[in-house]
Amino acid sequence: MSRAAVYGTGSWGTAFAAVLADAGTPVTMWGRRAEVVEQVNAGVNEEYLPELRLPGTVRATTDPAEAADGADVVVLAVPSQTLRDNLAAWGGVLPREAAVVSLMKGVELGTTKRMSEVVAEAGGVDPERVVVVSGPNLAREIAAKQPAASVVASRDERMAERVAAACAAPYFRPYTTDDVVGIEIAGAVKNVIALAVGVAEGLGMGDNSKASIITRGLAETTRLGTAVGGRAVTFAGLAGVGDLIATCMSPLSRNHSFGVRLGQGMSVDEVVALTRQTAEGVKSCTSVVALAQAHGVDVPIIEQVDAMIRHGRTPQDVVTALLSRPRKAETG
Repeated sequence: MSRAAVYGTGSWGTAFAAVLADAGTPVTMWGRRAEVVEQVNAGVNEEYLPELRLPGTVRATTDPAEAADGADVVVLAVPSQTLRDNLAAWGGVLPREAAVVSLMKGVELGTTKRMSEVVAEAGGVDPERVVVVSGPNLAREIAAKQPAASVVASRDERMAERVAAACAAPYFRPYTTDDVVGIEIAGAVKNVIALAVGVAEGLGMGDNSKASIITRGLAETTRLGTAVGGRAVTFAGLAGVGDLIATCMSPLSRNHSFGVRLGQGMSVDEVVALTRQTAEGVKSCTSVVALAQAHGVDVPIIEQVDAMIRHGRTPQDVVTALLSRPRKAETG
């Protein structure tokens, strides 16, 4: 029987720990804050998922080495832009033969590296052991045990199968693939597109507008993903269009909700102060633009979101800029 370690006690890390436990995989979580660790050991994470009652096979510790002890599946669920620093602090305790799973969806600022690349580089992990899990997996719905599917990606089929077996709960169906690049680009870019859709909603636009952004956002995602080595078919799957729809349309999506408030006239700082958290799309949009520019890929929606987040462009100006672009064939 597998045993898992989950590093990170936020919403998705906690929900995925419950998935693992419900699939029969005992879990030890690592958390930075002692008060959250104590809550988890009492069977609940009041701060992030208060409605979820954790299985008895989930426990937590503030000791990274204790969490890793005996694990053959190690799950990383920390904010994407903190991953490198976290691995510098405790990456040395990760078991050398374990599958190392990334739940993070982002592109590192400054390096434009995908999360699996950061895991390999900063954690000293063989790239063949790195696994990525991604799909339409809103944490609160998973915590409520609503049926969902996801994709488990690894260059090594055995590692993908190990992780898929460890998380195959009655309500959670994992599929496998070897397209790590495509899965990660889809996961990172959809957060930025969700910001744009949220902005449209905040401006009072309807479903036609939002569907147009989603569709053209998928085109940008596919262009970028295939340019850096992903397969086009990946973007038509669960981790591509599936995750894009869920993130863009659900009020449970942090990126969508953040964008709605921007569209209603709030500043980035005001939204952060109100929600006490920053959406991943806000953190990653600049690095996604940099990655696209490095590969000569046209990503106008992503560029406009970045201009709004980083340079104060108004939502109305973003809409005008996008609608005034030169006409072209839809396939372009």
